[in-house]
Amino acid sequence: MPRSPYDNYSDGEESPLLARQRAGDNAEPLTVSEISNALKRTVEDRFGHVRLRGELSGVKRAASGHMYAALKDDNAVIDAVMWRGNAQRLSFRPEDGIEVVATGKITTYPGRSKYQIVVDSMEIAGEGALLALLEKLKARLDAEGLFAPERKRRLPFLPRVIGVVTSPTGSVIRDILHRLADRFPSRVLVWPVMVQGKGAAEQVAAAVRGFGAIEAGGPVPRPDVLIVARGGGSIEDLWAFNEEVAVRAIAGSPIPVISAVGHETDTTLADYAADLRAPTPTAAAELAVPVRAELANMLAELGLRKRRGVQRPVALARERLDNWSQRLPDPRAIVAERGQRIDDLGERLRRGLATRAAKAQGRLSEAGGFLRPAVLTRMVAQERRRMASVPDMGRMVARIQQRRAEQLAATARLLGQLNPYAPLERGYAVVTGANGETVTSRAAAAAQPGLTLRFADGTIDTVPAGSAPSSPPSPTPAPRPAPRRTRQDAPKEGGPEQQSLF
Repeated sequence: MPRSPYDNYSDGEESPLLARQRAGDNAEPLTVSEISNALKRTVEDRFGHVRLRGELSGVKRAASGHMYAALKDDNAVIDAVMWRGNAQRLSFRPEDGIEVVATGKITTYPGRSKYQIVVDSMEIAGEGALLALLEKLKARLDAEGLFAPERKRRLPFLPRVIGVVTSPTGSVIRDILHRLADRFPSRVLVWPVMVQGKGAAEQVAAAVRGFGAIEAGGPVPRPDVLIVARGGGSIEDLWAFNEEVAVRAIAGSPIPVISAVGHETDTTLADYAADLRAPTPTAAAELAVPVRAELANMLAELGLRKRRGVQRPVALARERLDNWSQRLPDPRAIVAERGQRIDDLGERLRRGLATRAAKAQGRLSEAGGFLRPAVLTRMVAQERRRMASVPDMGRMVARIQQRRAEQLAATARLLGQLNPYAPLERGYAVVTGANGETVTSRAAAAAQPGLTLRFADGTIDTVPAGSAPSSPPSPTPAPRPAPRRTRQDAPKEGGPEQQSLF
């Protein structure tokens, strides 16, 4: 076996603990950094400019603005990094699954012993990949609700100011201005932007947001409606209106937006985000304003109908007034009759007032006669004599009280005699039926299913002879001490006590 130039021991000797250099050998050992840098220079010299086609995977942006990803195909994967300056110049948003063509150089990363490509520029690989990116972005924005129908707003019927976002040098702005002049001349504010290429989407978004930021009543009039327009082209030419920044600006505009991008068959995401899509820029102008001549004709017709509607009731009222005036009596006769009645009432009022005044004068004179001093003195003397003849009030009150006390005592004695339960103290009982009514005859008692006997010290439930009790007897209150019986009230010896009336 060949020996290493660093072996300085003979066969059979053990490996030395310290590395030693053989005599005459000038190969110095390399450090890891030296060999890593040598590999880095070799790879960069050999692959200083490459173009790779692959699918993006694991795309992420660091806080520094650098973009890190991986390019892969069916059999291999290579890491990719794109510095912040180049990443900011990308014309699309890199996402996982997009097939791209990356241009840059192959280099190594000594910190991990890996090789990678430093990407200078990146393009989408073909129209198919571009359409796939478009569908993916459309699905994501649609999931956020940017294309929801309920977000669409109605356009103003007759906008005073129209804002147009388009290129100032193309034929689109001329078509819009000519069409507006033909239909309804309006004030137009044009915000010039690029409609194709790098930075076009950002300019469109800035223009839409700029129009929305104009304050109403300021020196610059605020548009009532916006038209975002561009001529036809390929999907790559119209891509600025598919970028997320432009679509979000259109969807978030406080002013209603009409999208007129491309020809009738061209569709962009701006069309979905706008409040109304026009097939062409000319059609957008037609949708923005009505036809002035048609409005003038409509106003003239409405004015004519208004005049007819006002004049017709007046003519009918005049006819009815003429018919009614012919049936009215002569107003002079009515006035003369009313004048005569007024004269009659005036005369009656004059006589009535004179008569009323004379009667009042008589009553006043009569009343004044009673107010003479002699008459008043005589009346006072009569009242004093009458008061002197009145007996002592104290004796009268005492007699009245005695009479009322005797009446009250008589009433109390009568109340005791009329008390229906007073006889119960003398041994009598009150018989009531099942419904609580008093039973006063044998026939009525026999017809009752049960009877209640009320004594002075409580009640007893019983039934007539030959009848079964319909319900158990109700408990009776504790009996009071029975009154002392006389010899006549005591039961006979051997005689049964009373259990039933029958």
